[in-house]
Amino acid sequence: MTETQQTTGAPLAATADAPGPVRRKRLIPVLCAVAALAYLLDLGSKLLVVAKLEHHDAVQVAGTLLQLRVIRNRGAAFGFGEAMTMVFTVIAAVVITLMVRLARKLYSVPWALALGLLLGGALGNLTDRLFRTPGGFQGGVVDFIAPAHFAVLNLADVSICCGGFVVVLLACRGLDPDGTVHRAPGVRRTAPARSQR
Repeated sequence: MTETQQTTGAPLAATADAPGPVRRKRLIPVLCAVAALAYLLDLGSKLLVVAKLEHHDAVQVAGTLLQLRVIRNRGAAFGFGEAMTMVFTVIAAVVITLMVRLARKLYSVPWALALGLLLGGALGNLTDRLFRTPGGFQGGVVDFIAPAHFAVLNLADVSICCGGFVVVLLACRGLDPDGTVHRAPGVRRTAPARSQR
């Protein structure tokens, strides 16, 4: 082996065998794109229904099974905890911070999609709590999707539910956010297969 090969061979091999930084650069944009799409859809739908439907009769989408009816929810799901709006605001901010920190170790595309849905939904409802009346971290979240015999929801809630479902599914299948797979306690994790060159 020549001196040139000895000098350049190791860095080339290290570059080829180091998928982490490359995958991280690819997946963080995926998470951000999904989060941005979920957030913009939620924000746009809320602006539309507030302008067109608030203070009006409910719109029948599927008879009494599904209606569009605008309410301002200062509590959690099902109207629980309306006196704790600021607490829910702080919790949402903490959850968003934790998801952003987790994104730095993200190597799994399904996890990127799931966390993007969770992040976009959390940001959507947090925006309401920060900027809608009466403001000051106590704003009411705009809900308008009213299925029969269920809570009134918005697209942020739908996004959070879908993201949470995917997270549970991935956890049950043993897929971790860093891309490793484990099946049961004591079983060695396996790294994701690298693409063939």
